[in-house]
Amino acid sequence: MSETLLRVEQVRLSLGGHLVLDGVDLTVVAGRIVTVVGPNGAGKSTLLKVALGLVPPESGAVRRADVPVAYVPQRLTVDRTLPLSVRRFLAMAAPRADTAEMEAALGQVTAGHVLARQVSELSGGELQRVLLARALLRRPRLLALDEPVGGVDMTGQAELYDLIARLAHEQGCGVLMVSHDLHVVMAATDEVVCLNRHVCCAGHPEAVSRHPEYLALFGPRVAASLAIYTHDHDHGHRPDGSVEPHNTKSHPHGPDCRHG
Repeated sequence: MSETLLRVEQVRLSLGGHLVLDGVDLTVVAGRIVTVVGPNGAGKSTLLKVALGLVPPESGAVRRADVPVAYVPQRLTVDRTLPLSVRRFLAMAAPRADTAEMEAALGQVTAGHVLARQVSELSGGELQRVLLARALLRRPRLLALDEPVGGVDMTGQAELYDLIARLAHEQGCGVLMVSHDLHVVMAATDEVVCLNRHVCCAGHPEAVSRHPEYLALFGPRVAASLAIYTHDHDHGHRPDGSVEPHNTKSHPHGPDCRHG
């Protein structure tokens, strides 16, 4: 059985008098990717910060394994007048990393050409790749990503999600990721948690994409766009992402639906 790296249990949080998270449960195990999706203002980024201990919940519990953790924020603003090279920026996260290790991390995210550049001169997509390379230098067992492909073109997004999937499945790294684009991450993620302050539904991405609560949040047009990413095969998926052959007598389960 895979090691549990993170467990969020019945977390509740209000900010500025407004309820942001209401009875949220979430689990991340080694070697699997959990992606949190939801509309703007659903509490996705706040949930990520609570899960990492950056924001304390009002009630509920957050349990993290004692393992290296890396966090990639949604955005990072660097003063253009600040002299900060990519090399120095990476060294701040991993002081013991040498040039070869930095180049290898940047190479993993196809940004090996930026090591000598100034952070302030990077494009949005280049900066996101550098942020991910910076996280990789920490050799994390638990990787938290808040909209990790912002400013990256569609081809680059697919490449980065493929990389994230390899980290999880080949190196046993657990990933908790926030994204607004389920259609982009469908091929990479193992589980989707649809959040709108509470967990509306959760399970395998194909099942969640057909769930009534997901459709109510995102609309039928989004559902239609997701159709091109689904695939026919001789098995289905249970809510936990495990495989269930179609030739069994049991019926495939839909995604879990929870209301906080």
